[in-house]
Amino acid sequence: MAGTINRDDIAAVREKAPLEDIVRERVALKQAGVGSLKGLCPFHDEKSPSFHVRPMQGHWHCFGCGEGGDVIAFIMKADGLPFADAVEYLAGRAGVTLRYESGGTRGASDGGGGRRRLLEANRVAAEYFVEQLLTPEAKTGRDFLTGRGFGKDAAAQFGVGYAPKGWSALLEHLRGKGFTEPEIEASGLVSRGQSASGQSARLYDRFRGRLVWPIRAVTGEVVGFGARKLYEDDEGPKYLNTPETALYKKSQVLYGLDLAKKDIAATHRVVVVEGYTDVMACHLSGVTTAVATCGTAFGADHVGLVRRLIGDITTVPPNVLAQPSIRAKHPEIIFTFDADDAGQNAALKSFAFEPGFLSQTFVAVAPDRLDPCELRLERGDPAVVALIESRVPLYEFVIKAALAGNDLETPEGRVAALRAAAPIVARIKDGAIGPEYARRLSGWLGMEPAEVMRAVTTAAKAGRGAAQGRPDVTAAVAVGPDAKDPVVRAERLALEVLLQMPEKVEPAWAAGIGPETFTVPQYRAVLDGIAAAGGIASAGKDWANRVADEVGEVLAPLVSELIVSPVPQDRPSEMGRYVKSVLSRVQDLSLTRRIGEVRGRMQRIGEGNEGFQAAFAELVALEGERRNHREE
Repeated sequence: MAGTINRDDIAAVREKAPLEDIVRERVALKQAGVGSLKGLCPFHDEKSPSFHVRPMQGHWHCFGCGEGGDVIAFIMKADGLPFADAVEYLAGRAGVTLRYESGGTRGASDGGGGRRRLLEANRVAAEYFVEQLLTPEAKTGRDFLTGRGFGKDAAAQFGVGYAPKGWSALLEHLRGKGFTEPEIEASGLVSRGQSASGQSARLYDRFRGRLVWPIRAVTGEVVGFGARKLYEDDEGPKYLNTPETALYKKSQVLYGLDLAKKDIAATHRVVVVEGYTDVMACHLSGVTTAVATCGTAFGADHVGLVRRLIGDITTVPPNVLAQPSIRAKHPEIIFTFDADDAGQNAALKSFAFEPGFLSQTFVAVAPDRLDPCELRLERGDPAVVALIESRVPLYEFVIKAALAGNDLETPEGRVAALRAAAPIVARIKDGAIGPEYARRLSGWLGMEPAEVMRAVTTAAKAGRGAAQGRPDVTAAVAVGPDAKDPVVRAERLALEVLLQMPEKVEPAWAAGIGPETFTVPQYRAVLDGIAAAGGIASAGKDWANRVADEVGEVLAPLVSELIVSPVPQDRPSEMGRYVKSVLSRVQDLSLTRRIGEVRGRMQRIGEGNEGFQAAFAELVALEGERRNHREE
């Protein structure tokens, strides 16, 4: 934005934007006396109309829920837009040119790369891609859709199209429609290459030989595209999105929100899935509140966008939310995380959100780790609906995921599980919900509530001490691992050498380091980030940044802390030996832990019973592996 919008122009938008027409797009209105219209409120459920509009006065009000305001307030509430975006949208509809206090104009008379021209370029491109999906060249794209259960009608409903293989097909089409090169480049629909001398070269189509999904703002306007590669000779990423433009900010858009917004507002529920085909599968299955992020994690901007559509988020205890009659009346945000470590890590990142949002957040885990698209294809529409209805509270999901790696039948396993779960409970900021989950945790562990509460309290104090002078998001990560615990210390040192000295790590040493090596969930998440960044073999000068990007904003401070922590050994000639000893130590601890787990299992099974011999063989193998490891 060029600056603060001129007040006179805001007044002109209020005066000229057609309130009645805009409301009628969302609400069926009928006469309710002279100069008044009424209908069912779009912002709460009701059977008798209490939503009134007075076009001559330019205002609306609902006597049922108390919401009301002018045309700008209606667009902000209905479409989840910030004030400035709502004014810009209405200015385009009303033909008002906006002036900004720091200079510049934007609105009906836009020229060059102005908002309306960029929107028009995206609209023309969307129509072009849809037309191209019907061509012989696009058969591979049509087969891709058919193979995932989407026919011609589904493709049309979601505006799916095809970008031809040529380097300038769309570029020439847009030129033919009167768009200038600066406008086309500003839209993000094309890229500019570089010549051998480093100078800017010709423009070329950004999307080539791909299926294309239009990404729309809540107003329904196309602001960008997501494209999926179809051919083996395409060396680009699997999914390619529009770059950041004046219209497209990936952290501020959700795919499918334009289609889902009405039902989200009506049901106070939003389902967040991972991809475009998952959104399609959900909507076609009857889950019409599904949306997806566009190449980025669900973040704070998305929270604001969702909560404006879903309504005020209130804190409701989990035992109350468990009642179906109550649950349906309160806002719900449902994520379709996987049941694996990646799903746990994604859920863990959500702790950066505010308590009120988290208390209404749920997780739905698909059977066999199928995503909604795969689930619909294999088991039909009812399976997708059942997936969403099987949701569990986010807190429960994260806590149980932390417990899952421990043997709760042994005292050692229960203590380890408590050590892993207590910091998570301690991070629940809601004063009513935290104690409730502490009580639940005692039941899941089969331990005394007082013992669990002491562990949670200790973890909370440790977190507060570590967080002094640091933002809450860092404190959320700093809670938990006890630096005095020798196991925790060994695991931390292992990550420090992997991040600080990857060039000193021999491939054979790294091969023995896996998720099972670490007992601390945060450390396992960092190891996952190292793998996602390409592993130590791809480490370079931006190594830490790549790992931090992979783990996300909640765990990024931990990565920074690990990579700047001083190591005990500072002699270059001794670095290799130090790295080997650190990694060897953590592997030895892991093997010893696994041996103890197998011994405990053998004791529970009993000699002569089924499974004993298999456990014994596993024990022999582990002891042999540890013996060889110690002799190296």
